[in-house]
Amino acid sequence: MTTAELVDQGRECFERQAWADAYARLSEADRETPLAAEDLERLAAAAYLVGREAESAEVWARAHQELLLRGDVERSARCALWLAFSLVIRGELARAGGWAARARRLLDDGRRDCVEQGYLLWLAAFQSIAVGDVASACATFGQAAEVGDVFGDPDLTSLARAGRGRMLLRLGETPAGVALLDEAMVAVEAGEVSPIAAGDVYCIVIEGCQEIFDLRRAQQWTAALSRWLASEPDLVPYRGQCLVHRAEIMQLHGAWHDALDEARRAGERFLQPSGHPAAGSAFYQQAELHRLRGEFAEAEEAYRQASRWGREPQPGLAQLRLAQEQVDAAAATIRRVVDQASDRAIRSRLLAAHVEIMLAAGDLGAPLLEAVAAHTHGAVLLAEGDPRAALVALRRAWTGWQDLEAPYEAARVRVLVGLACRQLGDHDGAEMELDAARWAFQQLGAAPDLARAQALSGKTAAPAAGELTAREVQVLRLVAAGQTNRAIATELVLSTRTVDRHVSNIFAKLGVSSRAAATAWAYEHQLP
Repeated sequence: MTTAELVDQGRECFERQAWADAYARLSEADRETPLAAEDLERLAAAAYLVGREAESAEVWARAHQELLLRGDVERSARCALWLAFSLVIRGELARAGGWAARARRLLDDGRRDCVEQGYLLWLAAFQSIAVGDVASACATFGQAAEVGDVFGDPDLTSLARAGRGRMLLRLGETPAGVALLDEAMVAVEAGEVSPIAAGDVYCIVIEGCQEIFDLRRAQQWTAALSRWLASEPDLVPYRGQCLVHRAEIMQLHGAWHDALDEARRAGERFLQPSGHPAAGSAFYQQAELHRLRGEFAEAEEAYRQASRWGREPQPGLAQLRLAQEQVDAAAATIRRVVDQASDRAIRSRLLAAHVEIMLAAGDLGAPLLEAVAAHTHGAVLLAEGDPRAALVALRRAWTGWQDLEAPYEAARVRVLVGLACRQLGDHDGAEMELDAARWAFQQLGAAPDLARAQALSGKTAAPAAGELTAREVQVLRLVAAGQTNRAIATELVLSTRTVDRHVSNIFAKLGVSSRAAATAWAYEHQLP
């Protein structure tokens, strides 16, 4: 078969989504005669979809260089962005950032009006997630989705909407978040997006449903993922995630033997043909099932493997120690894990194990447990429409958090107290509580909680007048405090160049040309 015939067959296989055949034909042709840029793009995508991620990255880089030599800057940047995308999925954020920076430079730092700018925004949102700035990530995903809509790019639109939906869940805006996740899935099920984007959207949506304990929705989308993969037999990257999700649901339903089989298959998928960081999730799921079945040695080894692949083996390992009657070790571990858990979704997953272990340790009056229990009880009573009973529990929770010197949790309780007062008709009391919560969140720099408290109280944040993002507000506060860009970068764990860009954007939005003028604006609007 001639090289030209191999290429033609490879293209035909690619069009009918026979990814393994497309990869085989195009890679064979490429060994005989280097492929043109368009066919390199096909080969890179096919290699990724059959699980050859390292090879895919190499071919994307080649396509990028070929297009750059031809002067096709935007398509060259798109190849760099797909490469960055694959690296983000693998958790290699530093390398992904490098390729994204190259694409940004090629696109003249935003001066070219093209859909690739939206993919840059999508990748930038992950950088915000990496530094814990969920509000900025949420806003940036929203901007990326708008670009996708403008240019009619369903891949970008679906990925960005799913990302924004996930961030809304983390910000506590559950109905809006779930609506966006479901909307992203509509495009996937309608076949409007590419397989690479579709698989990622499935995973984002299912994991988001699990975070909010919407198990029925998670089960429905996992079943949909299973059907999709059955229709795409050559796909490799997403089968591991699907098997992990299926194992979790089987465990919940009591089918432990089948769940263990699925978790083992997931581990095999993640480790072949090249190791994937998500293998840690598969090993953790195996460990959980071994623990429940009393197979402690196997559980220990699986938790160890999960840790090696970057998955925190908790709270399962602490529960294993409890099952082994090592109560003190279990208590010490779960205390440490709970103390370090800053994310609400993570804390909620730890709560049951924490209570079980501390009760076994005889720590019936642990102040942290009492505060958590009262906080949770009060929140549920408020949601059920019993503000009077909720206030009793919430006041107890606030006292507990104050005694523990936990200002963030105390402020969160005060928001709920304010809402309870409002429901009881005590509007002055509600405003006092919300004002105290706003002040505490501002002191802590808890931008998402501050924004929510402001919205609940009807107060508009001063920066809205200048249309500043949450990150720009943080930067402006530090500018007004007299800090240099380098000092701001150190404090916010950003690059100096990123802070330079934020400061430039702030000046443009406020219509000022100096740090002194920006500082004056900040004080005038009571920003500090």
